[in-house]
Amino acid sequence: MMYRLVAEAAMVVHFLFLAYLAVGGFIAWRWRRTIYAHIAVVGWAVLSLATGIECPLTVIEDWGRHHAGMQGLPASGFIDYYIEGVIYPEKYTNLVRLGVTVLVLFSYVGYLSRRR
Repeated sequence: MMYRLVAEAAMVVHFLFLAYLAVGGFIAWRWRRTIYAHIAVVGWAVLSLATGIECPLTVIEDWGRHHAGMQGLPASGFIDYYIEGVIYPEKYTNLVRLGVTVLVLFSYVGYLSRRR
């Protein structure tokens, strides 16, 4: 039971991480110091996409799932298992990535203009 909780907690944190990636720049409009955390999250996302490095949250979830006797995540990882093909069709992956990029850039422009 504990391993399953670890796996599910990692999954929830992963979804929260991705949500923060998309809207964290807007949160910084209100709470300015959170921009540094958001920059780190964006940096990790870019590094992960550019190099294919595996996210520690995926490793933790997979570990928990295996020890709980559940099927592990596929080699393609968290996003391919939970999001791609479930929330949006796989053929729109690049469009979704572009949309998130535009959203983040727009939030940063708004952050900088509000900071003045």
